[in-house]
Amino acid sequence: MTTKTDAPKHSPVIDSRDQLIASFARGEKPAERWRIGTEHEKFVYSHADHHAPSYDEPGGIRDLLMALTEFGWTPVLEGGKVIALTGADGSVSLEPAGQFELSGAPLENLHETCAETGRHLDQVKSVGERFDIGFLGLGMWPDKARAELPVMPKGRYDIMRRHMPRVGSLGLDMMLRTCTIQVNLDYASEADMVKKFRVGLALQPLATALFANSPFTEGKPNGMLSFRSHIWSDTDPHRTGMLPFVFEDGFGYERYADYALDVPMYFVYRDGRYIDAAGLSFRDFLRGELSVLPGEKPTLDDWTDHLSTAFPEVRLKTFLEMRGADGGPWSRICALPALWVGLLYDQGALDAAWDLVRDWSLEERQTLRDSVPRLALDAPLPGGGRLRDIAGAVLDIAHAGLAARGRGNFAGDNETGFLDPLREIVRSGKVPAEVLLERYHGAWGGDVSRVYEELSF
Repeated sequence: MTTKTDAPKHSPVIDSRDQLIASFARGEKPAERWRIGTEHEKFVYSHADHHAPSYDEPGGIRDLLMALTEFGWTPVLEGGKVIALTGADGSVSLEPAGQFELSGAPLENLHETCAETGRHLDQVKSVGERFDIGFLGLGMWPDKARAELPVMPKGRYDIMRRHMPRVGSLGLDMMLRTCTIQVNLDYASEADMVKKFRVGLALQPLATALFANSPFTEGKPNGMLSFRSHIWSDTDPHRTGMLPFVFEDGFGYERYADYALDVPMYFVYRDGRYIDAAGLSFRDFLRGELSVLPGEKPTLDDWTDHLSTAFPEVRLKTFLEMRGADGGPWSRICALPALWVGLLYDQGALDAAWDLVRDWSLEERQTLRDSVPRLALDAPLPGGGRLRDIAGAVLDIAHAGLAARGRGNFAGDNETGFLDPLREIVRSGKVPAEVLLERYHGAWGGDVSRVYEELSF
């Protein structure tokens, strides 16, 4: 989730809905300025007994953050406590139960992205060894109940934890027990954003399937291949989902702004603290009628914060976020941006991907999304067949898109090799969760703790 790493001294006051709409247009960039921002989360655990370290315990999350400052990271404080770090590689932040997230810097190519990921993992493993701490690449804690998990000292999380049970039964699981990989991508114009948004939403279930990696809950199989994805179906219907209006004629910045205005608020950030506004209306805020800040109108910074509290499968800010993948090991961290850059950053690939999905109905897209957490590549494909029937073709389109970009490394290799982990999944026919379940029922003898040996970074 988003962490505030700075607090502007002055953010423009918003007087009209038109200013909200215009905020999306400010994200437009020519193709030569498009960048790749990759985010990935991992679980932190003690080698001694696999418990999730608390913030304050010796060798816990606070100590881990402070140790990383030796690599040039700068602490970000909230209430006098370090809750994030900033540096040349972006920011390191904490998810609600201490999951570690790198929100990477906007980079030009996948070679840089993968190098950034490698630097980060080398750093956290180095300090982890000092504190006997390990890092696990999965989509959901395999063996932890909610009550076993610590809570990080971040004001926005306190508000969300209070509000989540009011609107869904699995929101606290989303906060405390999941990890994801995401990629943030640019657009050139409103029309370009619309096409990328539509392709991203339609094919997000394929990304969920290929990265499905959360088949265990509290030490046992949970009946899903991506329980993390399933969790979003009962988190908060006002701020999640497949956004069917994105496929309607006339969709653009204005329609997304109206959607975001109707997403209930969580908070307002003022003077270094979070004010609880859970369930209140940003439309009232725009009129100066927000009950917790009577007479005050929002700033552009408030709007940016509010946009970060919507959690659809694809999210628009001043860039597009692809949000469908479970957390996983190093190779798949690099594979996710490869998939989406290949599909969305070359016009020929984008057109081919849209041709593949443009005739799917709203009902077919929703059925596919609803089926993927349990069935992954066996989910029913619109028009007949299974999702696996198009997986290879989608990867071929992404491969062609990456090849057309022609971004090489020092050895002359282009970016297409980063798709190899996904090629292997399609070739084998088994998504990561299915491999884990085979091991659980076979070599692991029903002992899910073996996952720490095999999926740690």
